[in-house]
Amino acid sequence: MKRVCLQQLQATLSSFYFMASLGNHNKEINDIESKPNHVQENEENNIINYSQRAQWLRAALLGANDGLVSITSLMLGVGAVNEDIKTMLLAGFAGLIAGACSMGIGEFVSVYTQLDIMVAQMKRENKINNTIIEDHEKLLPNPFQAAIASAIAFSFGATVPLIGAALIRDYKIRLIVVVVMASLALLVFGVVGAILGKTSVKRSCVRVVIGGWMAMAITFGLTKLVGYSSI
Repeated sequence: MKRVCLQQLQATLSSFYFMASLGNHNKEINDIESKPNHVQENEENNIINYSQRAQWLRAALLGANDGLVSITSLMLGVGAVNEDIKTMLLAGFAGLIAGACSMGIGEFVSVYTQLDIMVAQMKRENKINNTIIEDHEKLLPNPFQAAIASAIAFSFGATVPLIGAALIRDYKIRLIVVVVMASLALLVFGVVGAILGKTSVKRSCVRVVIGGWMAMAITFGLTKLVGYSSI
């Protein structure tokens, strides 16, 4: 009788131990399965989507670079045939206003066309429907954001040569100062764009600065040539 009771007690303890082990095992499995999801969720929240950032970054850098190069080239072109500081400043200011409006409107139309094409393509591929369009809005280009960024950035870039020209009265020194300030600003734009976009700083700076120099030199040279020919 004692032996039978002892065997039953051992069987009961073994069953209890097995159930406890199974419960701990299931708990460990649940923890292992839930932990990667939690970590993955946190990582997804912390990862910066550079493709989304590229939308407004492209518009802002394009506007600033265009404003800087366009207005600097315009002022150098005017300065190539006219040494009057007032004429140079008026030309630069008119270019700033016209360019900012043109960049803003042009960027709005361009990005809105891109948006229409993307939405139409996504609908044709049955990737979205009317109930989940709002979930994809953050992934689509924003025409208003791009237009405002371009116009403001253009104005910001255009003020650099205007400030440089306004501070110097001597004609030759004024031209040199405008070119130097524009070159430094181009260098800064290249560095900022590379840092924000996580690209090569050296390549970005070389590309931006050399492109700006080419535009300035071509504008100044051709305007000087036209001035000499008295056309």
